[in-house]
Amino acid sequence: MQKKWTYWFEIPASDFDRAKAFYENIFDMEIAQIFDAGAFKMGIFPGGDEVGCAICWGGHYKPSSSGIVVYFDGNPNLQAIENRVEEAGGKIIQPKKMISPEQGYMGLFEDSEGNRFGVRSKE
Repeated sequence: MQKKWTYWFEIPASDFDRAKAFYENIFDMEIAQIFDAGAFKMGIFPGGDEVGCAICWGGHYKPSSSGIVVYFDGNPNLQAIENRVEEAGGKIIQPKKMISPEQGYMGLFEDSEGNRFGVRSKE
């Protein structure tokens, strides 16, 4: 069955293999589905039916710390992800902090390519 994504986003990379290793490390998962067309590479994150995500390299993909910030699901506790960010080559911009008791926690980070991203969790 083909996936039907409600939302799709792409993470630009200046070094595809480095970005792939970064996200695999911090989220403790494997990006196995890779398209390589020579001047373009895409690695699709494993995931659900409603949201799709890929690391993309080539052409017009330019990492930036000033664009849209996407928040990943860090449940049950984003602390484990935060603990791996710097070791994987990223930076902690805003350590884990409570948003509110109802909303849970968030952290803001920079990946190995210079992109900002967030992680949210209930604990």
